[in-house]
Amino acid sequence: MSTRATSHMDPHFASNFSELLSNLRIVFGTTTAQPFVISGSGTLGWDQVSANLLQQDENALLLSNGYFGDGFGDCMRTYGANVDVLTSKLGETVSSTDIEQQLVSKKYRLVCVAQVDTSSGVLADIPALCEIVKIVSPDTLVVVDSVCAAAAERLYMDESGVDVVVTASQKALGAPPGVSIVMVSQKALNVVKTRTTPIPSYYVNWMRWLPIMEAYGSGKAAYFATPCVQNIMALNQSVKDIVSLGMENVFRLHEETSRDFAGKVVKNGLRLVPVSDKVRSNAMTVIWLPEGVTLPNLIPKMLNRGITIAGGIIKGRSTEYFRIGHMGISATHPELGYVERTFEALMDSLAECGYKPPQ
Repeated sequence: MSTRATSHMDPHFASNFSELLSNLRIVFGTTTAQPFVISGSGTLGWDQVSANLLQQDENALLLSNGYFGDGFGDCMRTYGANVDVLTSKLGETVSSTDIEQQLVSKKYRLVCVAQVDTSSGVLADIPALCEIVKIVSPDTLVVVDSVCAAAAERLYMDESGVDVVVTASQKALGAPPGVSIVMVSQKALNVVKTRTTPIPSYYVNWMRWLPIMEAYGSGKAAYFATPCVQNIMALNQSVKDIVSLGMENVFRLHEETSRDFAGKVVKNGLRLVPVSDKVRSNAMTVIWLPEGVTLPNLIPKMLNRGITIAGGIIKGRSTEYFRIGHMGISATHPELGYVERTFEALMDSLAECGYKPPQ
């Protein structure tokens, strides 16, 4: 981000952008998917999917494990899709049986799920979902919102059969917010190319962006809309650092960090929102507030110790739990001590709120 102002037509920037596009394929385990890297937040990825892959009155199945699943559904409806929603209980995932039955009931263009819903810390089983879709409804595209999971949870597109991954530059990818990243399989791209109605968007029209991405992919500058040059340079550096560790090492370090942090939380008498380790994200720990402790008391005490945590955002339950992230360099570079200091601050803050762990 501190690099000098650089033109988006500069060969140096084109080289950086090309390197980023190549390394994103490594992060997501694909040799053939097309990256679309566009200025915007992760939410812009919802618009990209909805505008390009859905036509008026086509059906989409949404598997909602929290707040962000619901938001994706609202976005698809904006573009005229018929959205059916299967919603899990807080801390759980939608059952495979329910998914299979719903896919059998009608033809769906898309099935969408957040790999990790940031609001609940619940991890969806993406390979299992892809297997169900492949058997029951092979023409349905699998779309994964991986904003909170990318580079923290395993997601190998080619191996699993995921068609589209939506994510962003912040969180485990470790760069400043401002870059929307969508990985699109050739199968999904063909759906866009063969649609019978115009794409109802100018800015997120993949057919406008495809030649731009292909040009930068080959190391040549091109123009449709000005990219956020400094953000892309920063993201390229961060993704290079991630890839240099090896993706399996990155995932292992997140698993170890999560297991250690969540284990200490439980050992001190606190309860986790995800109902089991199988559905618990490695990117974050989501914890029920102990009796007698409130968010207005806990959050300022953590801030006084230099740590920011987030309250809940599930409607009707938001005051009952809190969320702590441990992704990116906090997990891959444990020598920095961020996670240890966070746990110490948490226990000290809870003690100041009157909480006493069981003996």
